[in-house]
Amino acid sequence: MDENLQRPFGEGNTPRIVIVGAGFSGIALGVKLLRAGIQTYDIYEMSPGLGGTWLDNTYPGCEVDVASHVYSYSFAPHDWTRTHASQRELLAYLERVADEFGVRAHIHCGTKVLDAAWDERTHLWTVRLSTGATVSANIVVSAVGMLNQPKYPDWPGLDSFRGPRFHTARWEHQHELAGKTVAVVGTGSTAIQIVPAIAPIVKKVIQFQREPGWITLKGDRDFTPEERDGFRRPLKRRRERLRLSWLLERGVRGGAIYRPGTKTNTAREQYCRALIAKIFADRPDLAAAVTPTYPYPGKRPIFHSTYYQTLKRDNVELVPKAVASVTANAVVDADGVAHEVDVLVLATGFEAARYLPNLAVFGRDGKSIHDVWNGEPQAFLGLTVPGFPNFFMMYGPGTNGGELVSMFERQAEYVARVARRMMRDGVTAVEVKRGWHERYNRWLQSKMQGTSWLLSRNYFTSPTGKVVTQWPFGAILYGLLVKVAGPLSETTRTLREPRGA
Repeated sequence: MDENLQRPFGEGNTPRIVIVGAGFSGIALGVKLLRAGIQTYDIYEMSPGLGGTWLDNTYPGCEVDVASHVYSYSFAPHDWTRTHASQRELLAYLERVADEFGVRAHIHCGTKVLDAAWDERTHLWTVRLSTGATVSANIVVSAVGMLNQPKYPDWPGLDSFRGPRFHTARWEHQHELAGKTVAVVGTGSTAIQIVPAIAPIVKKVIQFQREPGWITLKGDRDFTPEERDGFRRPLKRRRERLRLSWLLERGVRGGAIYRPGTKTNTAREQYCRALIAKIFADRPDLAAAVTPTYPYPGKRPIFHSTYYQTLKRDNVELVPKAVASVTANAVVDADGVAHEVDVLVLATGFEAARYLPNLAVFGRDGKSIHDVWNGEPQAFLGLTVPGFPNFFMMYGPGTNGGELVSMFERQAEYVARVARRMMRDGVTAVEVKRGWHERYNRWLQSKMQGTSWLLSRNYFTSPTGKVVTQWPFGAILYGLLVKVAGPLSETTRTLREPRGA
């Protein structure tokens, strides 16, 4: 028998794996593979360092919306300084995990994966890198996430602006903001963090709002020394993680929070309205401007403790109008009013519904995954697509929801299990059955009906109006589906002729 058939994965009989992206999900996968006894993998990261979104986003006030003890790996506890970690602390945490668990040695920064093409004759992926090199892999995993491609507006005159102009995910720290008039365009989570952070140092902030978001108080603060001492004890730390995880699960149980008219949804919207009424009791103009006209949550819910109060500062102006155009020294709103500014900050979000925007993937029939999707990305459990053997996505379509880091771990465990199955059974191609993929996505889309996501403008939808990013339940149900339905959904094949024949 040919040696390639006896040992399809070489001397150590471990598959060669290429991972695209060294953020939270890519690092999680690296750890899970090492724990599964698989060291034959490489992580290619186009940025100069690891960290993903927590490397790219360095804007003032950048921090996580989820409690630190939950927004971290179950296998890597940390001595957090705050209830909600800052960008710097999260990046340092990822650096530590990569070093402590041996993942760093597998990461190649400053190297972009250009494309990956499946060869049915050899059951291998051919992966082209920005360095000019080409590598072969048994498995390719996209860990690029969904919030990595900044969305730039096409306003007339934007290029004529003479002052500093940059997107929040590409913050240019060389520009001094003190004493300047700064325009912040957008009112999503990022903008809501930036405005309170820069308001105390700038001459004036002018924030342009096309549409307000629903805001909940975050309750973020530094831990006391006594609290940190307590959380250093494993039992207390685990209890806190379980408590916070349960609160998150309870909040999204059954998806009721996303459905207008349910008790859970109504209670949350009433809370948000009461918060607006209380803080802006003396400013009815601002109260009207920041109250959404669509049901809760509609867009991504926003969590911040000081934003509303910041809007009442003398040097902060909220313009409840979309931007129409830009001149050399001003931003012109939809009413034609020109607002002179020194710096233009684009908090205009990301191309979230455009999955794999910078990665071309060609499957079994030579067709690209983007052509297969035809503008409507979908995958089984957000992980796999028929016609693309041994290709997996972390944080793929339909997985934005629940407790993300826990979901990343379940996805990483799925990929590691598939790799172990290939080694154990000698199979060289694992692919989701088309029927399972189609039935799952019909079920998932049925759960989008009746949600507020379909009643507002948001980054969750494709150009056709289909919600393609969201998971409407919690991490527990997702993890259960991955564990139980994942193996049942798979079909396998074994290469029947020697490679190179």
